[in-house]
This record gives sequence, C-alpha cells and structure tokens, in this order.
Amino acid sequence: MEMESVLKSDIAHVLNTLYGHSLSLESIKLEQTNADFKGDYTLVTFPFVRLSKQSPEQTANAIGEALMEQSTSLNSFNVVKGFLNLELKQAVWIESILNHQAIPEFPKNEKVMVEYSSPNTNKPLHLGHIRNNLLGSSLAKILKANAYDVIQANLINDRGIHICKSMLAWQKFGQNDTPESSGLKGDHLVGKYYVEFDKHYKQEIKALVEHGLSEEAAAKQSPLLLEAQDMLRKWEAGDQATMDLWRTMNQWVYDGFASTYKQLGVEFDQYYYESNTYLLGKDLIELGLSKGVFYKKADGSVWIDLSAEGLDEKLVLRADGTSVYITQDIGTAKLKFEQFACSKSIYVVGNEQDYHFKVLFLILKKLGFEWAEGLYHLSYGMVDLPSGKMKSREGTVVDADDLMSEMIQTAKEKTEELGKTTGMSESEKAELYATLGLGALKFFMLKVDPQKRMLFNPAESIDFQGDTGPFVQYTFARINSIMRSAQAEDKLLSNPPTEIKSSEVQLIQCLLAYKNELQKAAQFYSPSIIAHYLLQVAKAFNRLYNDVSILKAVNNNERAFRLHLSALTAETIQHGLGLLGVNSPARM
Repeated sequence: MEMESVLKSDIAHVLNTLYGHSLSLESIKLEQTNADFKGDYTLVTFPFVRLSKQSPEQTANAIGEALMEQSTSLNSFNVVKGFLNLELKQAVWIESILNHQAIPEFPKNEKVMVEYSSPNTNKPLHLGHIRNNLLGSSLAKILKANAYDVIQANLINDRGIHICKSMLAWQKFGQNDTPESSGLKGDHLVGKYYVEFDKHYKQEIKALVEHGLSEEAAAKQSPLLLEAQDMLRKWEAGDQATMDLWRTMNQWVYDGFASTYKQLGVEFDQYYYESNTYLLGKDLIELGLSKGVFYKKADGSVWIDLSAEGLDEKLVLRADGTSVYITQDIGTAKLKFEQFACSKSIYVVGNEQDYHFKVLFLILKKLGFEWAEGLYHLSYGMVDLPSGKMKSREGTVVDADDLMSEMIQTAKEKTEELGKTTGMSESEKAELYATLGLGALKFFMLKVDPQKRMLFNPAESIDFQGDTGPFVQYTFARINSIMRSAQAEDKLLSNPPTEIKSSEVQLIQCLLAYKNELQKAAQFYSPSIIAHYLLQVAKAFNRLYNDVSILKAVNNNERAFRLHLSALTAETIQHGLGLLGVNSPARM
C-alpha cells in the first residue's frame, strides 16, 4: 500500500473512532506540508468540524493525538490554525523507497481511441498543429502507461474546396513544379500554391470592385473561385484527370507530413480520410427522421432542434441531399465504434470547435447509441506567438518544420554558450542539440493546461535554470554523470541509514507520488500534470545535490542509499519525459 494510502487509512480509522463517521479514502485530502512548517503531509481539518462540533484547532489536535496513539507510521504532529501537519518516522520513508518501483504498474484497462492531428492536405503543419499533435501523442502514451489499450487515429481532411484551390493554382502557375524539381517538401509545395491562389483571388476581387461590383459580390464571382468550385464538382463526379492530380498532390503532402511526424515523434495506428467518410452518416439521418430526432423543412433540408438543451437548430442534411460536416462526423463516429468498440473515444481538437462537439455528442445520444457516453472532446486553447496571430492563406503561419529547426539552432547556441559540449563528437553534438531543442518545444507546449490559451516564446523555452524541458533533461544528465563516477561497490547497500536529511525525505516523497500523478494525468487527460511533476522531482533532486554529498558521503551506507535515490530519480525522469515525447540525454 502506498504511503498516502496508508496515512489516509489511518486517518479514516481515527475519524470513525472519534466521531463514528465512515469516510472513503478519496474524500480525505492530504497535501505536502508547506516548507515553512515542520511536517511531511498536511490534513485540512475544516471539513471535519461539523463532525467534531469543535473549533478547527481543537479538531486538528484531537485527530493528531488519536493518530499518535493508533498509527505506527507517525513521528509527530503540529497544528497551525486548523491545518494538521503530520511528520512520519524516518524509518517509514527509508523502507518505502527501498521497496519502491520507479515505473508504476497497473491492471489491464479499457480500450480507448485518441483521435488527433486531423490536418488539411492543402498546407504544411503549423504551430497550432504542433500543440495538437503533442497533446494527442502524449495523452496516448499516458493512457498506455495506465494500461489502457490505446488506438491512435488521424482523420485527414483530404477533400473539399481548400485542396481544389491548391490544385488549380498549381495548374495555372506551377509550371510542372514537383517536390524534386523545386527542392521543397511536398506539403510545403502544395501550401505554396494555396497562398498563390489567395494572392490571385484577391487581385481578381480588387479588379471586380473597381468595375463596380460590391466586395461581397466580387468575392463570389471571381473567375478563379468559380473554376475551383467547378473542379470540386468534377472531383465529386469522379473526373479522371481531376482525380489523378488530386492523388498526386495529396501524396506529396502525405510524404511531407510523414517527415514532420517522424521528427515530432508522432505515430498513428489508424488513418481515416474524409474522401472515404464524407458520404457516411446519411443513413443515420434517415434513422433519426424515423425516430423523430430530426425533422424535415419544406425545402427538403433536415434539421435538429436542440433549443431545449440550451443550443439552437442545426442543419444535418442540405436540401439537395448533400452532407454537412456534422453528417459525416456522425457516420465516422459510428464507423469507429463498429471497427474497434472502444469504451472511450477522445477527440483532440481546438476549442473553436467546442459547440460542434456538444452538438455531435448530443445527436449521437439522441440516436440511441450507448457508446456515445464515452465520447470526449479534449478542447485545447490556441497558441499565440509574441508576433501575433497566424493566417495560413496569407502565408503568415509559423511552419512546424521551420519552428523545429529554429529550436534546434537555439539549443545549439545556448549549449555552446554554456560550454556543455566539451569532448563530444560532431554527431554527438548534433544529437544533443536536437534532443534539447525538440525537448524544450515539447515540454513548453505540454506544461500548459490543455484548456488554456498559451503564448509560445521559443527563446524562453530553452533555459537550463527555468521551469523548462532542458532543466529536467540537465538533471537527468547530472545523475548519469554521478552514476558513471560511482564504483560498482559504492552502489551496494548492506544496511540502510538510520537517519536521513530533510532533502532526502522531500525527494523520497516526490518519487513515491509518481503513480498517483500518472493516474491523475490519465483521469484528467492532461500531460501538464506530468510536466509539473517532473519539475518538482528535478528541483527536489537538485536540493538534495546541493544539501549533501553523494559520492563523498560519510559512510558506505549513506553513499549507497543516495545512489539508490539518484538511480530511482533518473528512472522516473526518463519515464516521465518519455510520456511527453521528450528524450533524456545521458550527457550534457
């Protein structure tokens, strides 16, 4: 049984003895004691005042005294204004960490799908996609670490007017450009022509306005836009030449995406393509009509009225019988369940789609699908840069590949400035710069709660002293250096020490908390919990490193015990960083 669970069990027993009231362990909240006070854990006793009919201080003292009598783990207690600070016996900490397994194990869990990335095939991945991909990939790793059976899915938006715009611009202005002839990654090349389309489209609008049309009318009557719309109709009709060009340019994009995904450390088990799913869902609209879930208007369009649920009316099928986005999402959700029967399906999508997913999930429940209860939208905030908002059609986005290259270059400059590459070969240096640069990017992105909008500052993310990935990575490398310097006999622990320092207790407390933090990260779908936990572990180890000598400890048992703590810390950091997709450098 874990330390906190043992203590909570003792507290529950005492509360039952004192007040005749049974409480679950989950309802008993323990916090780490503030550094200004003596103690390891703090119990807030205000919730128990209604049971004791006494003041918070009297209640805390009564619980503390009863715990001293009944608990074999407690060394002392003190009360500060209703806060009960509990200090455990050192022998308890020592025994716990000697029996501790750094990487937690869990019983087999449910099957879960995590759907993320969902790029459009008319442009390369950008900064916003990076946050999406890192969140989805890290969440999948965290769920796997909690013994869930995880399927990582990617629904690619590979059809529609957006890709037709790139295709048409390539036909008109491309001069048979290919990734090979242009020297551009395929996704960059296609994105270039998406920007090219917008540039010429705006020129046409301007010319039409100068000839007397309103801007709104000009936007609809632009010859370039009309050609793109005609190309979309040809695609939907299966026109051979249009389909051939579509397949060619999409493959350029897929090859480019694959390269970006590889560098990001992202992979998928299942791909869905909108070109295959856009007709799905129509049969479910008919089912919904027969059940009275949907209704048909005079023009033949089909709607659902969600005003009773605080939403509004939503179109689910156009008058001409064609789908809208929610139609195909309804069908795709059913397809995914039929294929994998996941108990949970998590959609990692930005918060601008909050309303869409509320409607989608509600429709699926009204259609009577029990599995709809397991659908969850992991809504995340947008990413801003110091320079402002991005616009892909104007070519002002921060490209994912460029950003990764910039991060690696910044890591190189900072590392060389600090003189951390002495004795390394050129290949070792290049690997280190990539590890630090990408680690800084991933850690900075993931340490922010997913629901919050964030400002990403590349320079701020690479700081060896801040709350950053490189700080945690450096702690791991420092421990590796210590372990390399230690002789084999130094690591042999014949007898544990009888006394340990407060900095050792704090580190032990951190290490023992890993399983609980890992469970919380899965429960709340939040990699930020792991990132902040790793910062605590790194800080706790560095406090220990500055407080005591490890290799020059007074006796063999102290040295061996501290090396044992160091090894557990390194293992925990490496595992935790791995869940964030961050590599741990052995040397820095």
